[in-house]
Amino acid sequence: MEERVPVIKAYINPYCPWSPGVRTALDNAGLAYEILDITRNKDAFSEMVEKSRQYSSPCVEIDGHMLADVGGEEVEAWLRQRGLL
Repeated sequence: MEERVPVIKAYINPYCPWSPGVRTALDNAGLAYEILDITRNKDAFSEMVEKSRQYSSPCVEIDGHMLADVGGEEVEAWLRQRGLL
């Protein structure tokens, strides 16, 4: 049986102190993800706000489920609960 790979988008502000933790959590999980720099990409910022209903980052979307304004520990816990870690 082939393992399904989740689609992950990380909406990141590179100047935010929480962003490195989110990237570390995703890297440690060995999951591929797309980084969207919301400070340079206005469309990504608008998409994040529309999906998360807030302006704070980082936000991580995994298979359409938005984890809004999270840190690495929260992302790791969510992945573990879903059996992705």
